[in-house]
Amino acid sequence: MDRRQFVHSVAAAVALPSAWPGARGHAARAGRLGLELYSVRGAMRADPERTMAAVREAGYEDVELLWSFGNFGRTAAQVRATLDRTGLKAPACHLAPSALLKDWDKSLAMAHEIGQQYLIVPSLPSETNTSLDAWKTWAEHFNTAGTEARKAGLWLAFHNEPNHQKPIDGVIPYDVFIERTDPAVVRLQLDTGNMLMGGGDPFAYLARHRARYWSFHLKDVVPDRSHDTDLGQGILDIPRFLREVGDLAEKPLFVEQEGSAEPMESARRNAQYLRARGY
Repeated sequence: MDRRQFVHSVAAAVALPSAWPGARGHAARAGRLGLELYSVRGAMRADPERTMAAVREAGYEDVELLWSFGNFGRTAAQVRATLDRTGLKAPACHLAPSALLKDWDKSLAMAHEIGQQYLIVPSLPSETNTSLDAWKTWAEHFNTAGTEARKAGLWLAFHNEPNHQKPIDGVIPYDVFIERTDPAVVRLQLDTGNMLMGGGDPFAYLARHRARYWSFHLKDVVPDRSHDTDLGQGILDIPRFLREVGDLAEKPLFVEQEGSAEPMESARRNAQYLRARGY
C-alpha cells in the first residue's frame, strides 16, 4: 500500500474533561470513538506503548490496528496486553490483501486472540489500477475469504482509497467490486475523505449501499480535495453524515488524519470536536 510516511515524536497528550459539552443523551446513539493508528504512525514507531496510552487519554476508546505495518513490531500477545492495560479495544485492523491468499486461518486466529471483529483490506495490488478483470478476481478472493471469516465468527471488509473512484474503460472499479462481492460475507468500510478526494460522494454511496457499510473512517478534506485536515475545518458536513449513518453503536467509527504536522494534537482536537457535538 503506497502511503506517505511521516515520522513524529509523541506529543504530550492532554486529557479531556470527564464530561464533554453536549455529550449527555447521545452516547448510546454514538457508540464508541476510535482512532486509526495510521494517524499517529510516527509516534507508534517510536514508542507504541506510550502512544496508545496517549490515544486513550486523548478521548478515544477504540483503535484500528495496522497489521500491514506488522503492528509496529509487536506480537498479538503484546498488542492484547497493551489494549488491556490502557482500556482500549481494537475491533478492527487493516491488513494486506495478500493475507487473504496465504495462511488466512492464522489471520483469523490472531483476530480472535486480540479480540477483533473486522479484518479490513485497505487497498489492492497495482494490477487493479488498470484492469477491471483484476477487480473481479479480487472480488472472488474476498467472497472465498469472507466465507471462511464468517465461519470463524468474524467479518472481512474492504476500505476505499481515492484511486478506487478512477474510471477504467468508463467504469468505476469500486462499483464493480461492490457488485461482485457477496453482502452475506463481505462488508465495506467507508472512508469519507478518500471518497471525496477521489471525486466521489460519500453521502450518495451511503444512501446506495447503506446495508453494506458497517465501519467508517471519518476524515475531513480541504476545499480543493487535495488533502485531509482537522475535523470541522474542511468540506464534509460531519453532523449530517453521522446522522445518516444511523446506529453507530453497532458500527465502528475511526477518526483518521494522514497528513497532520502534529498528529497527536490533531487526534486530540478531532476527539474534542466530536465530543463537543454529542458524538
